[in-house]
Amino acid sequence: MVKSRLVMAIGAALMAASCASTTPANETANTTNATAPQVQTLSADPLASAQGTAELTMEQIMADPDWMGRFPENAFWSMDGEHILFYQKREGSDIRDLMIINNAEGEASKVALSDYHLYVADEKEQSVAGNWLSYTYEGNVFARFGDGSVKQLTRDEARQHNLQAMTDGSLSYQQGNDFYVVDVNSGLTRQVASIKFEDAPKANEEPKDYLAKEEQQLIQYVQKERKAAEESFERQQQLQSQNSSLAPKPFYLDKSKELVQARLSPRGDKIIAAISEPNKWREDGDIMPNYINEDGRVSSERVRRRVADAQPDEDQLVILDLENHTDTALTYNTLPGWNEDVLADVKRENHEARGESYESEEKPRPIHLMADWGWENGAIQWNENGTELAVMLEAWDNKDRWIVTVDFAGKKLVPQDRLHDDAWINYTHNEFGWLNDSSLWFMSEADGYSHLYVKSLNGDTQQLTEGNYVVETAELSNDAEYLYFQANIEHPGIYEVYRVKTDGSGEPEAMTDLDGMTAFELSPQADELILTHSTPLMPPELYHKEANVSDAPERMTQTVSEKFLSIDWTAPDVVGVESSHVDEPIYTRIYTPEGFDAERAEEYPAVVFIHGAGYLQNAHMGWSGYFREFMFHSLLNKHGYVVADLDYRGSKGYGRDWRTAIYRQMGTPEVEDLVDVASYLETNLNVDGDRLGTYGGSYGGFLTFMALFKEPGLFEAGSALRPVTDWAHYNVGYTSNILNLPQDDTIAYRQSSPIYFAEGLEDALLINSPMIDDNVFFQDSVRLVQRLIELKKDDWETAIYPVEPHGFRQPESWLNEYRRIFKLFEENLK
Repeated sequence: MVKSRLVMAIGAALMAASCASTTPANETANTTNATAPQVQTLSADPLASAQGTAELTMEQIMADPDWMGRFPENAFWSMDGEHILFYQKREGSDIRDLMIINNAEGEASKVALSDYHLYVADEKEQSVAGNWLSYTYEGNVFARFGDGSVKQLTRDEARQHNLQAMTDGSLSYQQGNDFYVVDVNSGLTRQVASIKFEDAPKANEEPKDYLAKEEQQLIQYVQKERKAAEESFERQQQLQSQNSSLAPKPFYLDKSKELVQARLSPRGDKIIAAISEPNKWREDGDIMPNYINEDGRVSSERVRRRVADAQPDEDQLVILDLENHTDTALTYNTLPGWNEDVLADVKRENHEARGESYESEEKPRPIHLMADWGWENGAIQWNENGTELAVMLEAWDNKDRWIVTVDFAGKKLVPQDRLHDDAWINYTHNEFGWLNDSSLWFMSEADGYSHLYVKSLNGDTQQLTEGNYVVETAELSNDAEYLYFQANIEHPGIYEVYRVKTDGSGEPEAMTDLDGMTAFELSPQADELILTHSTPLMPPELYHKEANVSDAPERMTQTVSEKFLSIDWTAPDVVGVESSHVDEPIYTRIYTPEGFDAERAEEYPAVVFIHGAGYLQNAHMGWSGYFREFMFHSLLNKHGYVVADLDYRGSKGYGRDWRTAIYRQMGTPEVEDLVDVASYLETNLNVDGDRLGTYGGSYGGFLTFMALFKEPGLFEAGSALRPVTDWAHYNVGYTSNILNLPQDDTIAYRQSSPIYFAEGLEDALLINSPMIDDNVFFQDSVRLVQRLIELKKDDWETAIYPVEPHGFRQPESWLNEYRRIFKLFEENLK
């Protein structure tokens, strides 16, 4: 019976210990080397229900994934916390059906489309008194009361959003640039504010030139008409200000700006608005030809701009006082570092490389609202009673993040926390919110790892979690006593669910001990958890447990197909490979063939897979998002290959230093890690160093190029899929974090882009490129191909996929691509 193992290996000293997945790992000393460090071995459950061995073929692996099972996706609680809901792919379709497990017991059933509005919420907001829950569904507003009844408050095409519970028991929402307050019981709705980016109306226009001025002075009729217009205008202004039945006077803001985000105070007396100049996401020339269309003609698809064309993104914060009808712009000059030349050293280095000098000067930095992936509440958050406001801001140069509150009396920002990083501020792990009316909780990498903190206003900051692990997806309990979170405390590749007291009185408590990857959804009452759990051999399934330490999880779904379970998949080991450059190991999934013999005379060929996204973790003990690659690796094992899959420097899950090691030098630390992993395979797994291959997609395709171009001979063959070849052509949001901007840091782009190193190619190369990729443009491959032609390189080929985007959709394309990759390895490594 095959078991999945997790092995940490540091240097040449190896040791082993095993345990069941439900108990902590045991540790034993290596009796042959008393000074060797102890190493941990963890075992995941095997596929107990697997019977026999099915034939594993490329066609099966790359077929429509329905054959594996239709796993639960995006699980959540019903609004009353009684039922478990999730989405499930419809067989043979891209449609996802909403499924419900009533009372968190029994089998799941399909929710009727007519009932979706009773369960699905785009955003939710609980009343201050707790007597109703408001939510939006498909742009309309609903209220759910304590007795379970639901009232629809809006039904139109306008699409309401930005819900806010008011202190008087009403509810506010935003529609376009207008704000409304509704009585959830009566349904009476009133407009409380309107924001317009235009000049304020006047009774009469001022004379524009000589002729107009003379006409207004000479002609009595014109004078009468202007006087009548002025009286009518003044009358309407008085009526609007004195009669509460009318909509309030709009706020007229700079017509060159637009609204980014706004939030009405729970007291209904103020709005904080972030406004900016329109920042186009593309230019007219940002197009991509699409050659396969139903009309038989070529179309031009609109795509995003490149980082080389990026323009500064700056938001201005404005206080809109609804009672006095005034607007006040806030400045950033109270923020520490607001005018620092944080890129002075980088700019100086680039200037000197051009034979120029650089003089540093202090000047305001462009600053905008912080945007985090997966936030529910956004970067502007009022406390419950509307007395305090917190905002999270980020410098456009990516070097600073601030949490500030607003001094409304002094009309200024008050810094509560500054996080500075000489490389870049992480674009995840930035959740924050109010703990109570006078304290904030937030996440920060201040000590090198993502951890939880609490901060009393104008008081001390207290760290709630600490250690060489990463805290993710924090959620505050409704009584604010605990923060629940996911973390890899036990091992970098194992994520469990924990909670910690917000008063700092205790250590984190483990809610789960399942091994593998476990995510959670906390019930509205904070007394139950939905768990989504997986292992390397078992795709995600749902579990349910009480939100306490002692309760054991109960499995709720069984969606994996018998056909998938019947196949004898390779259980990967996760090994900590010793690094030649840093103290931390390079965690790597290792797949070995059945009957692997480290002592046999004939050495094994090997393939190294390089994951995409850059900032992503794949060498963990859960189900991989690269599920086709996981299956392909089992197939490679069947053909005698050893396979490695590493979390190179830059990957997620290992803290700030591992993440930022690639700053200004993408492709250098990662290739060093590839060299170390290749050496490990040769030294420890009987791999022939002259029969090594590699492949990867997106960022993995980029690193395939960098490995082949900068370390010729390391791999005999490599396949780059949907690859980046020149970072100046990628997007601004990702690239400017790591490499700054091309105009500021040409050095970083030239030492990080494969196209500048193409002359180093000596080994076999396969370039696989989708043609309608709006993430990594097809042009990236086209430009590199032209470069290889001009360099007279000959041992390379391309494969293009006319109808595919960045993530392939057609099984036929997947099959063609991986057949080519397999052929490349068979021809060069066997």
